[in-house]
Parts: sequence; C-alpha cells; structure tokens
Amino acid sequence: MSLKMKLIFGALLLACLYHLVLSNLQGDALYELKLSLGAPVNQLTDWNPNHVDPCTWSNVYCDNNAQVTSITLSGMNFSGTLSPKVGILKTLTTLGNVPIIKLGHLFSLELALGNETLKGNGITGAIPKEFGNLSSLSSLDLGNNRLSGEIPSSLGDLKRLQFLTLSQNNLTGAIPESLSGLQNLINIMLDSNHLNGQIPERLFQIPKYNFTGNRLNCGRNFPQLCESDNGDSGASNKPKIGIIVGIVGGTIILLVLVGLLFFVCKGRQKGYKREMFVDVAGEVDGRITFGQLKRYAYRELQLATDSFNEKNVLGQGGFGKVYKGVLQDNTKVAVKRLTDFESPGGDAAFQREVEMISVAVHRNLLRLIGFCTTPSERLLVYPFMPNLSVAYRLRDRKPEEPVLDWATRKRVALGAARGLEYLHEHCNPKIIHRDVKAANVLLDEDFEAVVGDFGLAKLVDVRTTNVTTQVRGTMGHIAPEYLSTGKSSERTDVFGYGIMLLELVTGQRAIDFSRLEEEDDVLLLDHVKKLEREKGLDAIVDRNLNENYGMQEVEMMIQVALLCTQASPEDRPVMSEVVRMLEGEGLAERWEEWQHVEVTRRQEYERLQRRFEWGEDSLYQQVAIGLSGGR
Repeated sequence: MSLKMKLIFGALLLACLYHLVLSNLQGDALYELKLSLGAPVNQLTDWNPNHVDPCTWSNVYCDNNAQVTSITLSGMNFSGTLSPKVGILKTLTTLGNVPIIKLGHLFSLELALGNETLKGNGITGAIPKEFGNLSSLSSLDLGNNRLSGEIPSSLGDLKRLQFLTLSQNNLTGAIPESLSGLQNLINIMLDSNHLNGQIPERLFQIPKYNFTGNRLNCGRNFPQLCESDNGDSGASNKPKIGIIVGIVGGTIILLVLVGLLFFVCKGRQKGYKREMFVDVAGEVDGRITFGQLKRYAYRELQLATDSFNEKNVLGQGGFGKVYKGVLQDNTKVAVKRLTDFESPGGDAAFQREVEMISVAVHRNLLRLIGFCTTPSERLLVYPFMPNLSVAYRLRDRKPEEPVLDWATRKRVALGAARGLEYLHEHCNPKIIHRDVKAANVLLDEDFEAVVGDFGLAKLVDVRTTNVTTQVRGTMGHIAPEYLSTGKSSERTDVFGYGIMLLELVTGQRAIDFSRLEEEDDVLLLDHVKKLEREKGLDAIVDRNLNENYGMQEVEMMIQVALLCTQASPEDRPVMSEVVRMLEGEGLAERWEEWQHVEVTRRQEYERLQRRFEWGEDSLYQQVAIGLSGGR
C-alpha cells in the first residue's frame, strides 16, 4: 500500500475514533445542561446519558458528522443556571431566534425561521465564560431570562457570531471592549438590563443594535442613539439574506466536495480490501445485506482468528462459538461463528441478531461492528470486551486476576438493568432478550456492564402473538411461564435478570447439583429464599469478597432479585422500576407487599408438604432439567 493510501486510511480511522468519543462528550455536556437548567420532569425526557447518540434527542440538531450544531430550548420554564460544559460543543452554530440551517443525518437542508433556543425561560446565574469556546457559534440568544453578572469578555472570541441577544436580563457592568472584534456581527440586542459605562464605538456601526433600558453613554444627551434606526430594517435585512444565501450555497458546495472525497476514499479503501482479501467465486452470500454495517471477507476473519483456532475461543452459546480475533490494523474483535445456522431457525437467528443489534444503540448494550456471510458461514463481528463476562469474573477467573469488588458488582447490576430497560421500553418494537444471565453480561475495559448475545432475542409487536414453537434459554434462568407455555415477554427477561443478581451476590451458578451433598436446594433461587426466611443471607455472600461489603446493600439487592423472580409474571416489576429500586427508590414498599404475599404462599406450601414426602423435586425442577440442555 502506498504512503498516500496509508495516510488516507489512517485519517479515516482517526476520524471514526474521534466521532465515537465526541458523541459521549457531547451527550455529557447536554445532559449537564439539562441538569443545571433544572428542566421540569416532563421536559427533555429523552435526554438520557445512557443513550450514546445525542443527535437522536429532541430539540438537538446535528450535521452529517454527528456533531451538535443547534439546540432549541425556548419557553420551557427552566429556572436553573447555564452549565459551563456547553463550552465543549465547539461545532454549535446556533443558540438564537434567527434563520439557521440544520444539517440532518440524511444531508437534508432545512431553513428554520424563528428558531428560538434558550430565550423566554427563567434562567438565573451568570453567563459562563466557557461560552467563548463555541468557536462555530453564529447566533446566541439568551434573552428574556434572569441572568446576572457581567457579560463575559470571552464572547469576543466568537469570531463567527452574527446575532447576539441578551435583552431583558439582570446583567450588570460594562459592555466588554472585546465585542468590538466581532467583525461578522450584524445584530446585537442588549436592552433592558443594568449595564453602565461606555459602549464600544464599533458597536454603533452594526446594522441593527439596541442598548435601551440601561445606563450607557447613548441617547438624548449623547451623539449616538441607543437604538438603530428601524427605518433601515429593510436595508439591514439585505446583509442577512445575503449571508443566509451564502451559507446555504457554501454548505451545499462543501457537502458535495466532502461527499466526493468520501466516496473516492471509500472506493480506494474497498479496492485495497479486495486486493488483500479475495473471496472465491460464490463465497459471498449477496442475498443478505444490512445497510451500513461493515461486510468482512471470510478470509479476513479467518486470518484474524488464526483459522478459528480453539485456543482463541472466548465462549460458547446456543448458536455457536465466539473467538478472539485481531484484524490487520491490530483492532481486537470478538467473532461469533454460527455453527448450526443451516438447522431450523439457524439462519433466521443470524438475521434476527443482526437486526436486533443494529437498531439497539445504548452504552450498556453490545454494538455490532460488522458481519460476514457465505453459503456455509454466518459470522458476526463485535468489539472485544477485555474483561470478558460477569460469569467468567465470578467463577472462572485466573488466580492472578482481581476479584469483582462489591462496588463494581453494584455498578454491573445497574448497568445491565439500564440496558434491558432500553430494550424493553425505548425500542420500537420492543426487544426481548430471552437469555439474560451472567455469562451474557460482558465487561468493558472499565468494568462497565454490556449486555450481549442477542441470538435468542426477538422483536415483539403487540399486534402479534408471543407464542413460540420451542423454548430457548439456560437451565435455572428460565421463567416458569415461559417454560410451561412457550410464551415470552419482558417479564421473562426480568426473571432472568433476578437470577443474575443472585449470581452477582453469591458468585454461584443458577443451578448446582453439588448442593445436594449438603441437602440444600439445587436451584440457587430456592436456596436463597430458604436462607432469607431463616435470616441467614450472610452465609451465601460470595466469600471472594472477604466481607468487604455492606450487609444492608446485599439484602437490598437480594430483595430486588426476589421481586424479579416471583412466580407470576404480573407480579414482577418492569425494568424501569428495577432501575429505580437499585437507585434507592420504591423498594421498601414493593418488598413489604411481597412479604405479605409470600407468607400466604408459604403457609399453603407447608400445608401441601405434609401430604408429600419431604425432598421430592418440584414439577418445575423436573421439567426445567428435561427441556433445557446444557449450552
């Protein structure tokens, strides 16, 4: 490969990495803005820090590179302050009520007239000096609020600013001399504040200005008027129209040039891939395509995994093995090889998993990088999770590897709950995982939970039946109603999640026949219930924690787990309620209700036990062991 091609390829790779990091930074900045503004509970409900793409949030507009360019938040009854973190949004072009251009993901141009943003709220506090970092800003409108303090001189760094509106606030002090350096400014409104002192001479040359309602050196006793002549409004509009037309024209030209460069580079890049990895005739299955996902050549993944060497196996699930791989650019990946896709449901499982992951984007869900299809192979490519799975860290870690401490386990529990909440309540149609367990919750480099393995998931539409012809899952994790009827729902995932919580607390498997030696219950759930009744939960906490945990927190997590694993699916909480309970809200009330119901059930159970021999396996246990094979 020539040096020029290496440079182009490197630039494209760096750009991709930059945008991944930028999305999180932008989302964090916007979420901080929401918190600092004191947004009412019914406003900006989709501004969620766990939804990694802020370009999908309401009132946020981005360009085709997923960079935030405009925020519209007018008249939303905010009463808080402005967050300095907004200064991170250096591509922001508009915070105002003038014509703007919005560049959407589909390269569509939209002229939005009268687009007001932070105007007309009750925002208090000072204007953060960090607003001077918004180097792309062309319009800033903070009018009709209750802002106080001085106008920061850093606004003079906004060299592209054309419209500045700070009217009807409580701003004090002098107008910064630095505003004189804003050569593109065509409209400045600072009226109805408590400003005083000299007005920089350059600001009187702006086509439209208003300094009335202050104590400034303008008006009847001064050579300059405090407000520009309205009779020139038609003339002042001409520069605006010219600027708007110029922006539109320039943007279109820029997009065309960027598009041409992108396709030229992509074409060259594809050519390079064909030179390096040539699939034999008939090897690629062209019937299966998945939009923007990267299609890998089989040879490329074969080399990355050392011909799918067994030493690279990371794990094995219901539909095949997962291999660790290293691509030619040294990117570590996990390659899932479906070994039975030709069996009934196998190929459908492949397409289902790809569809699931491509529509579900959340920081606690495993994202799909790409895929490979041939007449004999179905392969999925994911980012490599360096800390493997929760199950590995609990039970299979090497002696030199660290134990999952209690704080990490709590974070994993909450992260997995948020991921499932997104699948159930924020995807349309909703997504059911159907195999929630510790082995399917992965850990990234920061030990954050990432829910993976959507091979058993399915889209659920309320207009269609949820009954399936076969039960899929893992013994000990399967909800009783799913086992007996084949009907799955979000509540079957809640049951599996509850079992996973018990795995986190105990470090044990969901089903363990070795417990029979001590005359304990085979099922972890039954064992925990028994200890909970006997007030002996401390005996089951993972010994690897070396008592470095709070017993009250352990009991709270077990309570959540038992609420999630109730026999009746209607009694189980939904995942959004689970998230709130883990955050300390509403658990006490639900637990009190559960205890009342459980006492009644236990009395009935004890009555029946007198009629049968003690130790007989329950029907549920027998059926579970019979129908759910090892994975």
